[in-house]
Amino acid sequence: MSAERIMFVGTTSDSGKSWAVTALCRILKQRGKKVAPFKSQNMALNSFITADGKEMGRAQVFQAEAAGVAPDVRMNPILLKPSTDSDAQIVFMGKVTGNMGAAEYQNYKPKLRTKVTNIFNSLAAENDVVVLEGAGSPTEINLSDNDIVNMGMAKMADAPVILVADIDRGGVYATIYGTIKLLPKEDQKRIKGIIINKFRGDESLLVSGNQMIEKLTGVPVIGVLPMTDIDLDDEDSVSLQSKRQTRDTTKDIDIAVITLSKISNFTDFHSLEIQPDVSVRYVRHADQVGTPDVLIIPGSKNTNEDMVFLRGKHLDMAIKEAAENGSQIVGICGGYQLLGNQLRDPESVESDLKSQTGLGLLDTDTVFNEVKTTTQAEAKHDGQLLTGYEIHMGTTTLGPQMRPFSRIISNNGKPTDRDDGAVNQDGSVFGTYLHGLFDNIDWTRQFLNSVREKKGLKPLGKAVERQFNTYKENQYDKLANVFKEHVDMKRIDEILAASENHE
Repeated sequence: MSAERIMFVGTTSDSGKSWAVTALCRILKQRGKKVAPFKSQNMALNSFITADGKEMGRAQVFQAEAAGVAPDVRMNPILLKPSTDSDAQIVFMGKVTGNMGAAEYQNYKPKLRTKVTNIFNSLAAENDVVVLEGAGSPTEINLSDNDIVNMGMAKMADAPVILVADIDRGGVYATIYGTIKLLPKEDQKRIKGIIINKFRGDESLLVSGNQMIEKLTGVPVIGVLPMTDIDLDDEDSVSLQSKRQTRDTTKDIDIAVITLSKISNFTDFHSLEIQPDVSVRYVRHADQVGTPDVLIIPGSKNTNEDMVFLRGKHLDMAIKEAAENGSQIVGICGGYQLLGNQLRDPESVESDLKSQTGLGLLDTDTVFNEVKTTTQAEAKHDGQLLTGYEIHMGTTTLGPQMRPFSRIISNNGKPTDRDDGAVNQDGSVFGTYLHGLFDNIDWTRQFLNSVREKKGLKPLGKAVERQFNTYKENQYDKLANVFKEHVDMKRIDEILAASENHE
């Protein structure tokens, strides 16, 4: 028997389709089903490394967590990582295949169709249900001929489709009507239901509108999901726009994260955001930086371009001033590279900038090369075990006054012995290639308590810690409960049951 399947597409990016997939994966897992998420193509700078060293999008990782299964690169076979406004790095089945411009990739996609179909079928053969996710909008009519992620993927998988619409943006019925009516008749027939997401207020006010949109499109509204305070990773860069930019003065510790132009893996800081004594703010302008307790420079898809960005926005001077005034400076991956003296790119891996100076807060030099490091890692830092993952191009060497941040002892489960990162003499500046550093809750609490002590505050004990994995599990359950309460699950079950009768 082949797997049941259902697909969620959105009227726009950030409409909530990722969360809808996550919720249904959790519900099916609670029922004892073996379920897998699937998104054929993801454009994102937030990525993750699987246990076998493959790179995939973060959204499918938290969907897999909700489903209770290990992340598998087949769940996201194509990952597009924009490196400039017109080019992207193409990652297929977890490994880099090269860089392409938008038009070049559009012409390349037909070559991937059979491969993607086979990958989907292999997942379907191993699971009871596959829950698919589209990307952006299914009515990007200029790209529809070669589509392999929205209605094109629905056709390849012979999957019924649910349309998710974001009412918080306004014009929800217009976007629903336009999305459906711009589709070819064959694709319109695949859409079996509409979910209105992010609603605030009295749901009874939508009844007449829901009835009218069903009459106009022939597709019923099967759920209205409320705006919630559920706390999950945000994969889409659109969500950065809603991140806090000012300090929450009720919290003891002020952490500022520089919003780089090519910021990647900002999910690294979710585990800081849930700490009870921490305010995390994302700063875009030099006058927002100030002197935070901790200033973090995050990962970047294009370190060279982001160094130019920092100078152009005078953020480089603001970062140096914060360091002089006593802020703890932390660099993660590309942020670690930016903290150094020199950035060298002799082979133009990232840009045409062959060499430029960095921030000069660490005595390090980075040379970019074609080899991309993608590995899960275990490390020792001051005798404490850390886990994380590395995704970077380039090698960093340390000057004589620097000491390593940690010692890597395992790559993808295999023993190794090498240095990672750098720390300056007084420990006020450090950098590391380890993504997921702050997910190490014991280490993070020790780090935060050192900041508290520096401010003359008492350390917080383990009683205040929120174990990150337990916290996430509770959020997945909460999301599933909201979905079950506000979506017609009987209709979802009927759609799933009918999907078994695919060709």
